Amino acid sequence: MYKRFFGLQANPFNVNPDPRYLFLTKYTEEALACLTYGIQSRKGFVLLTGEVGTGKTTLINKLLLWLRQQRVATAFVFNSMMDVPQFLDYMMTDFGIPSSSREKSQIVLHFNNWLLERYRAGENAVLIIDEAQNLSDEVLEEIRLMTNLETFTEKLLQIVLVGQPELDDKLRRPQLRQLRQRVMLRAKTHPLLPHETSVYIAQRLRIAGANGHEIFTPDALSAIHRYSHGIPRVVNLICEHCLINAFADQQRVVTADSVKAVARDFELEGNGVSGSQAASPQAALNLSETAETLANLAERLRDAETDHPENGKS
Repeated sequence: MYKRFFGLQANPFNVNPDPRYLFLTKYTEEALACLTYGIQSRKGFVLLTGEVGTGKTTLINKLLLWLRQQRVATAFVFNSMMDVPQFLDYMMTDFGIPSSSREKSQIVLHFNNWLLERYRAGENAVLIIDEAQNLSDEVLEEIRLMTNLETFTEKLLQIVLVGQPELDDKLRRPQLRQLRQRVMLRAKTHPLLPHETSVYIAQRLRIAGANGHEIFTPDALSAIHRYSHGIPRVVNLICEHCLINAFADQQRVVTADSVKAVARDFELEGNGVSGSQAASPQAALNLSETAETLANLAERLRDAETDHPENGKS
């Protein structure tokens, strides 16, 4: 709706985890290097954790893209709310392994034979589990047992657990100490620093086709970081609605006042100050779907497209 108005070819601030938009900070590069090293070295278990909205799934999608280019067999479990039979069935299906038996013992035996065949062919297999903090203890124990699928020298299956910081807390529980001891490498995602937020926004605009003219003023960029705390998903939320508002008002440049207005709409103003009453990024994300705010935006867009129909054809 606003792409043509700002000279863009795509929406730069979609919250979808598109690997094209992966922004490589120092910490992101370290996390990606850790994951690729763990897989290539057959370490068995790698852990990736980070706060909500800091780019874990985008990073994993980049990893999956690279693995598939290398023709590595992969299974990606993105729904962690499953019991053991459902988990095994989903994993086998995503790996593309046919199984005629529903018996757990036969499934595990078939899976082990499949892994051995790949190992003899010099190939690897990677299981990635997102939102792993929601896995039940029973499924986590099943995953731990999968690390017993090995030769005398190497693990047959590489497992990447991805989750929020609660996953670290969960693995510290006494009943999961065996699993915790098998985690060979740990990686983390982090919020963006102030200068990284500005570069992050510029990169996304460039990928979306921006021609280099100023869209966000320097003061606006500073305000975006202040209200988002550098959480990429919240940065996207603010930028998206700043562009919508600017298009509705036929303003070519987003100012700090525009950012403040969006922050106020989504009750992010508490994020701009320190203290115990500051709103959390997660609360802000939940508020982003409030009906009242979306209704107001829709009304403004309808008005703008009525007044300037040529700008709304993108």
